[in-house]
Amino acid sequence: MTLADLHVGDIAEDTQEVTAERTASHIGSGALRVYATPAMALFVEHTCRRLAERGLPAGKTTVGVELHLRHLAPTPLGGTVRIRVEVVGLEGEAVDFEAGVWDDEEKVGQAEHRRRVIEVDRFLRRVEAKARRKSA
Repeated sequence: MTLADLHVGDIAEDTQEVTAERTASHIGSGALRVYATPAMALFVEHTCRRLAERGLPAGKTTVGVELHLRHLAPTPLGGTVRIRVEVVGLEGEAVDFEAGVWDDEEKVGQAEHRRRVIEVDRFLRRVEAKARRKSA
């Protein structure tokens, strides 16, 4: 497993529109039509994953193993959020990130996220074994 192409200080940025499907009322995490915390969590994970996996060979991927998220302010339906993630640590097969999320007016979220490199085949064998035990 290699993270050789990844370095502390590497950055990824992206933007996302707050669509109806990304609101708290749609997802069920709240009653209001504002950017949902689970949507923000997914945006953090997706952006970190894209950065972490850029140099991985076939048969490897990353999985999220830890996420600390603070949703600081609301963003209305139709707004746009911008994310910036930075690699802040590399430890063995683990990658640590810090993320900030902003809308057009203010910082609306911040997160710390850890991903771990895995071998897809080995991971799926573990999942299949668990499924067999559950059905037995």
